[in-house]
Amino acid sequence: MATNTRRFGCVVAALASVSLGLATVVKAQDFPQRPITFVVGLGAGGGQDINSRIYADAMSRGLGQRVVVDNKTGAGGGVAASYVQNAAPDGYTLLTVSGLQHVYVPATQPGLYEPLKGFAPVSLMFEIISALTVPEDMPVQSAAEFIAYGRKKPGGFTVGAPGPGSPPHMFGALIGEATGVPVQVIQYRGSSQAMTDLAGGRIDMAFPTYGLGAPFIAEKKVKPIAVAADKRWSQFPDLPTLVEAGLVKHMVAMWFGLVAPAGTPAPIVAKLNEAVVKASRDPDLVARMTATGTSIRVSAPACARKAKRYGPNSSCSSRAISLRSTSCSETTRSARRLLSSTALPRVAARWFNLSQIATSSGGPSGFTRVS
Repeated sequence: MATNTRRFGCVVAALASVSLGLATVVKAQDFPQRPITFVVGLGAGGGQDINSRIYADAMSRGLGQRVVVDNKTGAGGGVAASYVQNAAPDGYTLLTVSGLQHVYVPATQPGLYEPLKGFAPVSLMFEIISALTVPEDMPVQSAAEFIAYGRKKPGGFTVGAPGPGSPPHMFGALIGEATGVPVQVIQYRGSSQAMTDLAGGRIDMAFPTYGLGAPFIAEKKVKPIAVAADKRWSQFPDLPTLVEAGLVKHMVAMWFGLVAPAGTPAPIVAKLNEAVVKASRDPDLVARMTATGTSIRVSAPACARKAKRYGPNSSCSSRAISLRSTSCSETTRSARRLLSSTALPRVAARWFNLSQIATSSGGPSGFTRVS
């Protein structure tokens, strides 16, 4: 009797599991039934925000449902990440995030969110290329003159950055490390305000994307000195890269991706991935992102997970991924060793030169917040 009862219990459990699986598949087939939200952790007007909105428009057309962007700023993107991590794992609340954020924020603000286990990767989306830009009236015409100017300038340089762990913050730290010139980081809610202050001579440098910086350059309010990229940029072919100019010792992959809360059903993640890949081929998206100097990068969900876990310069994270969905076996041959969450503080210390930037619960010292 007891044996029959156990068998019956096993059959019921198996049927329940099958029923749950079928329900998940059916739910994924009907997905989405309402608008999807992309949560962006930085302010409106910056590269991450602009390109997230371009993807949102294209995915709206592909999915037949609106995809909206919600900016939740604070903690260098940590507020947005925490919000999405704690959202319902149903595919309707997603995070657009940079690889740098997934290193810096957990390292300096432990407990705010879990960067690896807290999310289900959907796909890589794009790679941002930016330019080191200075005020037009700064008396320099080259990277060498820029470095010499900084060494003579009392207090060194100031750089505008939209939050701790953002690319401009990272580049400022790496420039300070490579040149020995002190770099004071001025924190803004978004990149647009930083560019306004750069044009006014209130800060010494910024790292705008092409779409953001081009109008200021055209109006001769600012001028580019070098590009933050692995190779010279077609938009500014005569400008050296940061590495060529001796401004930094190494570059890192500037990838951005889309993630869902952990526990989001795999069929829904797969459908979202298909939507991202389809959107990446949308002629309007390609034209708009190309105009901003942004490289399109998509991946399979598993490859997105590897990009999150491998360090900068991971081939999975950017360079080997093209406009098609790419298997990880094709793109991870030169990836660095796998990073565990316990390694993040050590890695962040190396990548962001935290030995030279004291940290506290409020983020790095040397940050001046501009509201």
